[in-house]
Parts: sequence; structure tokens; C-alpha cells
Amino acid sequence: MKDCPSRTVLDVLADKWSLYVLGLLRRHERPLRFTELRRRIEGVTQKSLTQALRNLERDGLISRTVYPTIPPRVEYALTDLGVEAGTLTTAIADWSLTNAARVHAARAAYDDRPADQP
Repeated sequence: MKDCPSRTVLDVLADKWSLYVLGLLRRHERPLRFTELRRRIEGVTQKSLTQALRNLERDGLISRTVYPTIPPRVEYALTDLGVEAGTLTTAIADWSLTNAARVHAARAAYDDRPADQP
């Protein structure tokens, strides 16, 4: 269903860069600048980070504050809604830490199966 509430939320939270942004902002408990986010999220491109930030701002999970300096300084922070979403992302991170070895073992077992085995 296109208008399903869970689909709306999953579209936001299923993006890995968005999860990293939310996690960083939650961990630091202070606004972060674009360059700080980009430096701390390994592998993210400027374009991907920009898109993730725009989507999170559009969905009300982060706020963007522009300071009138030269050059302009822009900071991103969690909104109350973003803090609430952080409980979900923290649960995912905790589950990942607890179960990563089991997931890797399952992948290895799957990859080691003969090709003709279903």
C-alpha cells in the first residue's frame, strides 16, 4: 500500500546514510556541521549525504540551522521526532552488535553450499 504508515517510516529509516546521520547526531547530542558528518561517515559521498540530510529534514527528523557568517555555517540537529526515531535506530544497532557474528556465519554457510543445492 502506497500510503501505509509503516511504509512511510521504512522509506526514511531504511536508507543507510540516514541511519548513520541519525546515529551520529544521537551519539553526539549536539548539532554537527556537514563537514563533521561527512568526515565521520566512512564512504558517504557529498551527494548522498546532502540527499539524506534533505530527506531527514523534510520528514521532520532533523533541523537545519544556517548562521549568517562568511562562509555560512550550517548545523544539523535532531528534532524531538528524530530523538524518538533514534530509539529505533539504537535498537537496530544493538541487535546488529549482538547478532553480526551469526549473520556472517549464516552467509558463509550459504556461500559454501554446492551450487546445485536449493
